[in-house]
Amino acid sequence: MNKTALSLACALVVGTTAFAADVVTTTTTSTGTITEYTPGTTFVVKESTGPVTYGYAKKVTYVTKKGKTLTDDQVRARIKVGVPVSVHYTTEGEKRIISKVEVEDDD
Repeated sequence: MNKTALSLACALVVGTTAFAADVVTTTTTSTGTITEYTPGTTFVVKESTGPVTYGYAKKVTYVTKKGKTLTDDQVRARIKVGVPVSVHYTTEGEKRIISKVEVEDDD
């Protein structure tokens, strides 16, 4: 009986580990204009299909299209209602979670 229970427990651990290894996270990009913005709370972008509300990942990176990372001061100055953005996000259930926001480069 103990051998059966041990075999079953080992099979369960191996099966669970194999399942966890198959999880794939895909990042999607969408574009539009910010229509509502409260840092860390609200991020709504008007896209071609209408307004889309995003949640925040633990860490969100703000960059220019050329890849320059924005400082906190630059984020406060540049991320605001009316600004066109590209949003990189993952999906958790029905929620879209932002990981990166791109804005136009300074000329």
